[in-house]
Amino acid sequence: MSAHCQLTGSKPGFGNAISHSHRRTSRRFDPNVQRKRYWLPSEGRHVRLTLSARAIKTIDVIGIEAAVARVRARGGKV
Repeated sequence: MSAHCQLTGSKPGFGNAISHSHRRTSRRFDPNVQRKRYWLPSEGRHVRLTLSARAIKTIDVIGIEAAVARVRARGGKV
């Protein structure tokens, strides 16, 4: 699964893992991405979105209709 959020657009950050001896190796900081299924009443169907934990909380506040509108405005397929 791709570590990209459809609503917020958050994606992995990159940096270094630093060992006890202070050697640096590359690593990735992935966002907390989940696959969630929501009922979309206006279309009479379920939609499955790949969302970060923060985006799930955002949907709880703004509602699924507004969230799907934002995803579509970003050019995402729902």
